[in-house]
Amino acid sequence: MEEHLQEDLASLSDLDEKSLLESLTGRFSHNHIYTYIGDILVAVNPFKQLPLYEKEVSERYKCREKSSLPPHIFAVADRAYQSMLGRLGTGPKNQCIVISGESGAGKTESTKLLLRQLMELCRANSQLEQQILQVNPLLEAFGNAQTVMNDNSSRFGKYIQLRFQNSSVKGAKINEYLLEKSRVVHQDEGERNFHIFYCMLAGISPQDKEMYGLLDPTQYRYLNGKFVQDDMVQHWSAKYSEVSNAMDMVGFEEQEKVDMMTILAGILSLGNITFETTDSDAVKVSEKSQGWLKATAGQFGVQEEELLRCLTCTMSVTRGESIHRLHNQQQAEDARDSIAKVVYGRVFGWIVSKINELLSHKLDSDVALSEIGILDIFGFENFAVNRFEQLCINLANEQLQFFFNHHIFLMEQNEYKEEGIQWETITFKDNKPILDLFLTKPIGILSLLDEQSAFPQATDGNFVDKLNSKFKANPHFEVVKSHSPLFTIVHYAGKVQYNASGFLEKNRDNIPANIRALFINSVTPLLSVLFAGRLDASIQRKRALQAVDDNFNSTRKQSVGAQFKHSLAVLMEKMFAASPHFVRCIKPNSSKLPDQLDSKLVMDQVGHVCFLFAESEPHFGFVTPSWQGFKESIVTFQPRSCCISILNTTELRGWKCGSSRLFFKYWHQEELARLLERLGKAAVVIQKNYHAMSCRRKYLVLLAEVRRQQQAQREREMEEEMRMRRQLLEEEERKRQLFMEQENKRPVSPPVPLPRKKKPEPRPRSILTGIAQSSHLAPVPRPRSKQFEATPFDNDLQVNTDLMKLLGQSGDEERAKEKRKKRNNTIRWFKETQVRKVARNGTFPCWFHGMITRRQAEDLLIDKPLGCFLIRVGQSREGYTLTYRGADRCRHYMIEMQSNGKYVILGEDRAHSSLPDLVQYHTQVGIEPLMELLTIPCGQQCDHEPDYEELKAIVAPAMLNSSSVDSEEAIYEEPDQVHLKLQRLFLPPGQNPGLDANKPPVLKRVTDRRRRLEAAELEHKAEDETEHIGRPVPRLYPSIRLAMREIQQIQQVQEQTAVPSHKPWGPWRKKGDCYTSIHNI
Repeated sequence: MEEHLQEDLASLSDLDEKSLLESLTGRFSHNHIYTYIGDILVAVNPFKQLPLYEKEVSERYKCREKSSLPPHIFAVADRAYQSMLGRLGTGPKNQCIVISGESGAGKTESTKLLLRQLMELCRANSQLEQQILQVNPLLEAFGNAQTVMNDNSSRFGKYIQLRFQNSSVKGAKINEYLLEKSRVVHQDEGERNFHIFYCMLAGISPQDKEMYGLLDPTQYRYLNGKFVQDDMVQHWSAKYSEVSNAMDMVGFEEQEKVDMMTILAGILSLGNITFETTDSDAVKVSEKSQGWLKATAGQFGVQEEELLRCLTCTMSVTRGESIHRLHNQQQAEDARDSIAKVVYGRVFGWIVSKINELLSHKLDSDVALSEIGILDIFGFENFAVNRFEQLCINLANEQLQFFFNHHIFLMEQNEYKEEGIQWETITFKDNKPILDLFLTKPIGILSLLDEQSAFPQATDGNFVDKLNSKFKANPHFEVVKSHSPLFTIVHYAGKVQYNASGFLEKNRDNIPANIRALFINSVTPLLSVLFAGRLDASIQRKRALQAVDDNFNSTRKQSVGAQFKHSLAVLMEKMFAASPHFVRCIKPNSSKLPDQLDSKLVMDQVGHVCFLFAESEPHFGFVTPSWQGFKESIVTFQPRSCCISILNTTELRGWKCGSSRLFFKYWHQEELARLLERLGKAAVVIQKNYHAMSCRRKYLVLLAEVRRQQQAQREREMEEEMRMRRQLLEEEERKRQLFMEQENKRPVSPPVPLPRKKKPEPRPRSILTGIAQSSHLAPVPRPRSKQFEATPFDNDLQVNTDLMKLLGQSGDEERAKEKRKKRNNTIRWFKETQVRKVARNGTFPCWFHGMITRRQAEDLLIDKPLGCFLIRVGQSREGYTLTYRGADRCRHYMIEMQSNGKYVILGEDRAHSSLPDLVQYHTQVGIEPLMELLTIPCGQQCDHEPDYEELKAIVAPAMLNSSSVDSEEAIYEEPDQVHLKLQRLFLPPGQNPGLDANKPPVLKRVTDRRRRLEAAELEHKAEDETEHIGRPVPRLYPSIRLAMREIQQIQQVQEQTAVPSHKPWGPWRKKGDCYTSIHNI
């Protein structure tokens, strides 16, 4: 059994299909879901929670050898990160991680775990790391859906590019591929629409549902008239909170979020529009759908008549003349569904473009950046009915299989041949002919599809006939004799039969001119941008500087197949230029049950990739650094002889030497990295001692020079002092002689007695005491911090002081000037953007202490209990700092301002709309990583000036002069004088605090009490109204409300004439004759 629990199956003595399956089954039964097969990590989905991803596990897999710990997804992330930095025996190089597997195998979760570990490895206290982690929940909500095979199936492919400078992440970019837009309008039995619709309907408040125009979820046809069970409502509501927080964290504006949700509500309303034919065979919107038509027009921000015209007719321009063709009922329904699909696809593309804009690096274009790419793409699909989407998905898997074959087999065998290395030739199934069948010009499948799509009269049957005539002799193509347009492709994973119905229409993906014009003229800015292509100037600049392969808002008239082909080519180019790491995700059973493994299903998944590599591993599978790369990693001497000499001194066995390259097995790299680490540590010790000796020598030279200069200065001062003394003596002697000469010339006279001096009177004791008390005592110095304990050099303090003056005195003035400049800029920022946000009810919160220093904040909290806190304005940056009284010391958490105005504690994964909301949240949820709760706010020192006195002068300087009160009135004020004074800074414009100055004290007390009660009530109402008014709303909100009223009236009439066929969902339980989700429309 121990052999079956081998962590690396490539080391088994006899590796065949049976032993491979037994090893995976044995490890899976012991909850060992990760297994190595050479360089490939096999990950079996356990369908249950396992304690494998805690913080402690993440720390263990940092900078560790592959063989020292059990197989894990974190080890793949660490290996890619260390390889990117050039720490595994080769030079720095871009990396890519390829995650493959069937739907439900766990690719999405593996992607999230890889991202999390990579952000832990490059952790640098940057908010960008948290923003990158929030991308996955956001894209999951808009791009994932429940299918028969998977409850959280990705219906698009993505390639995440992480850009690094040295060891820290500087930016990210998302490339998305082939979103399944048809799911918006149709889902098979047992499947659901995209997650965002269920999150929105379960998580939005009743007031917001009224604002967006959302009703009972069971009424929407695009949701198949179904909603989640009552026990899942809380789950989807929590998911909506996560999505909303992810948008805030990444940087989406509030108006953009409102516009996006309004457009999604419009898609749901659009699906409820039905059509009926008139007596003249024309088509019109049914009477019961008139309200939904009005609601859709309001939610899309367009005219109702224009939307109706786009649904019921098509406009074309021939020779400058507009021609309108009326639709039949089926064409009208297709136009309706086409609008829904294209709008949702544009919204998804805009989200990806917005993420790329917000997460792009802010460095110069000439700065060299390293990269780690993570590819999470659909697995091979073979359904009962395979359509255009399955063709593109399987083409992508063919391309990945070719990449794997090229990297493992072709590329290495060619290098062995060039370098003269002996090896056993391995035969493998090369899928290059299959790719040629799809991609060759001008007779490939995609080229023929584009050719047929260019003819308006061409049909899907014509396309299949063309394929049959061109490829009937191709061994990878089989002709299907049927009345339906069918054909079969022999893929590397087996035969797949495709139904070509709808291929041409899906490949064209044309948007009629009248629909494009309709949405370009929308009053909803976001919808207008989606169809006009008016992107931000920053995005346009980036697209001008570099060739961006995004399909979003492309003005080129490319088919879907051509766009996908181009995107795939760009992706392969990036992957071939990087060092790959493979993760193969395995689905153990089709029932999504834990602790069950279907042997046949597992072998079908693992056999195509892992078994081939495991079979080839005993024969070859080398890593091939060049002489130059190995030389840069090891030594800097002569390449060939020195490199071979170094390898001969090690215990490595099995490496090969070519004419210009060294060939290593994958475990050789780890051994070399371990040896390099030991040599690196020794080099660091040598460098440390050398630098210490060198700096000590330089220091002693400088010290001797300072002492010499001091001695010379003292000698000059002594000489100057002696010279001055001689001059003074000579001057006194000259004056004495002059005085004696004058005395000798004066006639002799009797001496005049001087007046008698009075005896000084004693001073009173109080005066003496006052004089003694008025003398200033020397300040008591603060105890020296442990960080600045005494050193041997402190004995010569004067020498060190003079040395520091000699070396760094010139920059002190510049630093002080720069500090004052930053402080003034921060004050200006606070005055212009933050004053009204921080103040509540006319006062600053008691925990807000303005612009005080770190030391002052610690002094305020030094004698406070555990959990006491305050927030202060940063002195040198635009932001805040939360100072917290911890168990052992005070901790300082930086609060950053997002570009959308949200507040985030650095390192946290949650954004807040205001500082009071941030404080309120962290009174219930601890601050990571120590999970510290805010308990007691640190109030102001009321017997002194408030801490924010400097900021008080900029809040309302005109109000400060009118805020004085009589001393008699002061005795009736509240105990907290500071807050009452600040309230006067925020008095409404019509109130003057000086009007009641002449009232008697008793009347003033009664009047003030009544005024306080009235002011509190008015402020509460005004605050609610301001919050409602200041929040963004849909552009045509009144039209949406009127449409909702009309829909409800029609529903009430129908309910009075018929019994409801279904029971409303919990939050929309009926109350009387209407739903409680709409309030007083």
